Amino acid sequence: MEIALLIFLFLMTIVIHEVSHGYVAYRLGDPTAKARGRLSLNPLKHIDMFWTVLLPALLFISTRGKFAIGMAKPVPVNFALLHHPKRDMVKVAAAGPLANILISIVLAFVIRFYPHTIILYVIWFNLGLAMFNLIPIPPLDGSRILAGLLPIALARLFFKIERFGFMIILLLYFTGMLFYLIVPGVDFFCVLLGVPSLPVRF
Repeated sequence: MEIALLIFLFLMTIVIHEVSHGYVAYRLGDPTAKARGRLSLNPLKHIDMFWTVLLPALLFISTRGKFAIGMAKPVPVNFALLHHPKRDMVKVAAAGPLANILISIVLAFVIRFYPHTIILYVIWFNLGLAMFNLIPIPPLDGSRILAGLLPIALARLFFKIERFGFMIILLLYFTGMLFYLIVPGVDFFCVLLGVPSLPVRF
């Protein structure tokens, strides 16, 4: 039952992350996600075989059950439809990680009155998902935030590596560098929120 609950909470975490992107985009002028039914909390509309299933399974197995992150299928956003495309792209990209950090803040308050391991796991997962997505590698959110801050010419040049993004992330995973990019940020927020840090070191 606990494993089933963790899987459900894992799915809802990544769903909220993606819906946050779509909702902010909708509020800023882009109805694409809404028109395609992606502003839904139904996990079936957001599952991606690599990001939602394979990646978290690899991380869970390789760390012997101590660490896992994953993503839902990215919500479609037409940045050209945003009121201020370059500036609003940063807001849309930041919405997902910010939603996960806010969930962690709320759960860090809850766990003081209801100290349960599952809540701690959900805090870790939300923070891990936020830190993972803030890595500036296309198509992760951090790349959209960085591109929105760069001059247009540099942003276009930067996005040329997007076709290699999948391979770069796999390379970071297999070399172990992915953990070094995520865990310190998770630990920082754990200290800030007054909850135990991740029980895994690399």
